[in-house]
Parts: sequence; C-alpha cells; structure tokens
Amino acid sequence: MQTIVEDRRLPADIDAQPVVQAAAALKPMVRHYHDEIEREQRLAPALVEQMHAAGFYRLLLPRSLGGLQADPLTYIRVVELLAEAAGSVGWNVANNGVGSLVTLGLPDDGVQEIYPKGHRTVIAGTAVQGGGQAVAVEGGYRVSGRWTFGSGCHEAAWMLGSFQILDDGEPRRRDDGGMFWRGLFPRAEVEVIPGSWEVSGLRGTGSFDWTVSDFFLPKRRTMVHAGVPLDNQWGHWPGITYALPAQAWVGPHQCAVITGLARAGIDALVELAADKTPRGRTGRLCDNPQVQDAVGRADAILNAGRLYRNAMIAELWNALADGCETTLEQRARCRLAAVHAGDCARQAMDLMFRHGGSTSFKTASRLAEVWRDLQVVGQAATLAPEWYPIGGRAFLGLDPGPRLR
Repeated sequence: MQTIVEDRRLPADIDAQPVVQAAAALKPMVRHYHDEIEREQRLAPALVEQMHAAGFYRLLLPRSLGGLQADPLTYIRVVELLAEAAGSVGWNVANNGVGSLVTLGLPDDGVQEIYPKGHRTVIAGTAVQGGGQAVAVEGGYRVSGRWTFGSGCHEAAWMLGSFQILDDGEPRRRDDGGMFWRGLFPRAEVEVIPGSWEVSGLRGTGSFDWTVSDFFLPKRRTMVHAGVPLDNQWGHWPGITYALPAQAWVGPHQCAVITGLARAGIDALVELAADKTPRGRTGRLCDNPQVQDAVGRADAILNAGRLYRNAMIAELWNALADGCETTLEQRARCRLAAVHAGDCARQAMDLMFRHGGSTSFKTASRLAEVWRDLQVVGQAATLAPEWYPIGGRAFLGLDPGPRLR
C-alpha cells in the first residue's frame, strides 16, 4: 500500500463533484435501457461500459488500486442519482461499493489478485453470514455452498460469499467466538441458478442464487467474517474513507437507493399532474389543492430524512478529521438516520402513489415502476425497523447488542 494524500474536509458542493455530474448525465441512457434491464434481469452491457468509464465501480477503492477513494456523501449521491433513473442500477452500484470495501480486508496478495493493474473489477454476492461449508486443505479450503442475493452477478468479476469451516463435521470456532469466514470466488467459475430471482421489483439487479461445489479457495482470497452484520476490516488502508465505522456505509448505501427512488416518484407525479385530467373532473391533476399539498409534503418529508442522514455521516467524518474517535451514540444516530430516511422515502412515495389515481397501478407507468422497486428496497435488513430499539438501547445506556458497536 502507498500513502494517500487526502483532503480531510468533505466537499462543499457534492453535486459539483465530477463523478456526481457523470451520474446525473448518465440518467437518460439508463432510462433508455430500462425495459431491457427489466426483461433480461441484468444491466445492459452498453450501459455497464459507460459505468466503468465513469468510475462508478471504482468509487470506494483506494487511488493506489485505481479507485476514486470517494467520501461517503459523494458515493451515496452517485447511488441516489442512478437509482432515480432505475432502482436496479443504483442498487448494484451501492452493493458493489460495500463489497469493494469488504475485499480490502483480504491479505495483500489477495487484494492484488482481485484488483490487478488496469482492472475492471466488479464485486457481487453478499456480505451477510451463511451459505457455504468448507474443509481445510493445503493452501486453502474446499468450499461447497449456495448463496442468495447475488446482486450484479452478470456484470461481476468476483462473487463474495460466507462459509463455515468444518473440522470432523463440526463448525470451527475462532478465538473471538466467530464461526464464519468470507471468500472471493471467480464469477466465471460459479453457477448462477436460473429462475431464482422472480420478484415484483428490482428485477434488473439479477440477484440470483449462485453455487459452487468442492471449489478450491486459496487462503489469500479469504478473511474472517467479523461483525454482525459487518465491522470495518479495511481500516488499515490510509485515509478517512477507510477509517470510518461501518455505520457510515452499511445502511446509508441502500438508503440512498430508496431516497433516489422516492425522488423519482415525486418527479413522476409532477409530470403526470401537468397533463392528466382525472375522469369526471374539469381541471388538471396539478390544479387540485390536495395534490399540491401532497407534493409539498412529500418533498419536505424526503429532504428532511436525506439531510439528517447526510448530517450524521458528516459528523462521523469530521470527528475523525479532527483526530477524535467516534462515539457509540454517534454511530447509533448515523445508523438510525439511514433507517429514518428510508421511512421518509416510503411516506413520500405513499403520497405520490395515492394521488396518481388509477395511473399508479398500471404496470407500464413510471409511478408503478418506482413503487415496486421502492417497496423491495424498503424490505432490506439494513433498513428494518428493528434498528430503532437497537439505537434506543444505546441511548439508554443499555447493551445494544452485537449489531451495533
């Protein structure tokens, strides 16, 4: 690794960052390919090429690995804008970013294998526990297993999966009590299971199940699976980006997808309201005071959630920039802010869907598309309401449990 020279302050204008402007500029192309993305359940190859060129798959990698080493606010803004255009695109970029961070916990020779000079690496798979079992052999492990939610598997170079190591048929326990390890499997050598991603929304993520059987996994491509659900194992890389606790990344990354979708929902109703005259009415939808109220409320609700989320991420960043450690309360608020912003996005979308009338449930309408995708994102474990009592226990001086440290 080489020393990274990094601005210790967050950008004053996130939307002025070149990679953010590239995401905004790509939105028309994403919309052009949307039907193909949904039909084929994968991102269109021509779109993936443009995403590589813009650096979206290298957002969180260190500059020494050819990455952009983006700060978290820049990263989630890129995700948000891409999700405005298509939820599946934002979701896959979000998950690739966290997957990239996880891979930085590999041994140095494993990192170099995953990210060779001039690489076009995309990470798919899942960071959660479970899916595989392994036995130790010379130089590594023999792994068999089946994993769910392989988001982005069709554009990926490597698949991330978790496994247990069996010793005489019993799971091995580490000294810290953990029972899982993570591994990186070449995408070309895993089997993706057709028909395993039949869903109402986010079809284009291609989040198929995938499997390996008696696969040799060298130790250089493995690491312990620390944390429930995730701890920072990449903090040895230089720069504030890598010193941030996982709460600045996990939760906000999928929250950015749902807030981007809610913005698309508001825009969809605004566009519809300018042209639609509801049946039995004489005025356009936009002339209805209830619709005017709903649009105003939705915008305020959504942006209030977004601003709280961004403020808490910035608070963690600034604490580290000032040479301080983050506190449990700060980490809890950052985690809760992402969940709350997701709930705000749901509320905003509910208002838009209600006032779209019969247009809202027509399969081909933009409102229906956004509704479906948003509901699927909202079911993600990172945005679940169980985080509220976890945070509450931290504020009450109680043990919040292993999911929040």
